[in-house]
Amino acid sequence: MNNDPYKALGLSKTASAEEIKKAYRKLVRSSHPDLHPDDPAAEARFKAISAAYDVLGNPETRARFDAGEIDGLGAERPPRQYYRDFTDTSDNAYQQRRGFGPGVDPADIFAEILRNRGRASGGDPFAGQGFAAAGSDLRYTLEVAFLDAARGAETRITLPDGQALAVKIPQGTEDGQTLRLRGKGSPGFGGGPAGDALITLRVRPHPVFRREGDDIVLTLPITVDEAILGGKVTAPTIDGPVGLTIPKGASSGRILRLRGRGVASKTGGAKGDQKVELRIVLPPQIDDSLAQFMTEWRKTHAHDPRVDVLKGAST
Repeated sequence: MNNDPYKALGLSKTASAEEIKKAYRKLVRSSHPDLHPDDPAAEARFKAISAAYDVLGNPETRARFDAGEIDGLGAERPPRQYYRDFTDTSDNAYQQRRGFGPGVDPADIFAEILRNRGRASGGDPFAGQGFAAAGSDLRYTLEVAFLDAARGAETRITLPDGQALAVKIPQGTEDGQTLRLRGKGSPGFGGGPAGDALITLRVRPHPVFRREGDDIVLTLPITVDEAILGGKVTAPTIDGPVGLTIPKGASSGRILRLRGRGVASKTGGAKGDQKVELRIVLPPQIDDSLAQFMTEWRKTHAHDPRVDVLKGAST
């Protein structure tokens, strides 16, 4: 236990009364053993914080400590006396009781209840105190499939306490979006409401689709003859395959748009679109007839698609 109450509260000797109170409120919440049952050092910290505030929270005892009349535990300095020697005195540091006047700050009541309960209750530190506080929120991360996020779905998760919950994934869910499950967090104190469970969704990448706002983007391979002659092909969408017309003379990089084939808008408006980016893919092997045709075609149809690029690079 730290015998310097200023160090125990993380303050300097020039701290104001309000700074002392603020530090105590913060530390008592982070160190109370009933609120942190898995922290073996919480009880020792809590005792040190309470002892420090017993000294510094009262202007009279703080002045006596600063003057060297009492130590960090509120005990008289030499001539040394023991607890029993002070039991009948009016200024006994061990018998201090703090009342709350008409202008009391609720945060003071909260901190004082925690201090007085200590480990005695072995459970809810606010039980029987007439004070209720909401439980803290709990945060989780849930990985969802791309199509489940785009189309909406329902899944089940199991919380660390073994409780199973049904989680509804809304249509158009974005990566990093957080869902709030009311009352599924930590239990409240003194009959207060439970906190919430906050679930941050991480959307897995898809091998074919990617998302741009409310639009779905797809790169669709087409053959040389489809690019030159045009034709009808089948294109996948998040809701299933649809027919798509490739226009004659389509180049790689051209984007065709399928209206309303994207994801639902958060604002309740129309769904986004699916953008289909065309990519010409040559056959795995070039046969002699194709090679001969292209050789003859090139002799009479000279065409350089890089003219504009080269010209732009030189300006």
